[in-house]
Amino acid sequence: MLHIQKKSDTVIIVIHEIYGLNQHMQGYCELLSNQGFDVICPDLLGRGMPFDYSQEDAAYRHFMENVGFMDALYKIKDIISDIKDEYQKIFILGFSAGATVAWLCSEEEGVDGIVGYYGSRIRNYAELAPRCPALLFFPLEEPSFNVDELISALESKDVEVHKFMGEHGFSDPYHSKYHAESAQAAVSKMMKFFMVN
Repeated sequence: MLHIQKKSDTVIIVIHEIYGLNQHMQGYCELLSNQGFDVICPDLLGRGMPFDYSQEDAAYRHFMENVGFMDALYKIKDIISDIKDEYQKIFILGFSAGATVAWLCSEEEGVDGIVGYYGSRIRNYAELAPRCPALLFFPLEEPSFNVDELISALESKDVEVHKFMGEHGFSDPYHSKYHAESAQAAVSKMMKFFMVN
């Protein structure tokens, strides 16, 4: 687990992608701590080291067979329960598979807001009604589903959704799909969200 303390009254729980707690996740944790937030990023994979991007299939299999969305949700709920008395505000930020877990957490008591980057499996839980403010980012296109259909279903629930140039992974400077302009625009919207909620 990565835990950065800034003596803040606000904590952001970061939920990683299928690859685990890699450089991309560490970079976002540092970015958030530099803004004065406390940050917790649990290692949900339980294998001690992240997968490389070249191991995408193995990483996906490991996540689905050994973690899964529901187990990840319960782990995050346990963290929320452990820290809820220490903070005035608890936000959750998730990427890809982690964004779907963040979305599932939006029904939880004690969560003040969630942000999700390209959580493609949110489509499997689109009926969920968040009990807190939710901000979701998607790329223009996803190979496995229609982004616009999902966005229209989510917007009917008062969820703030933005679509950015690029593909799944556009926020990750270590990935071939990195899109600098979209990544910066999303970070700007995310920081504003954390400030106003």
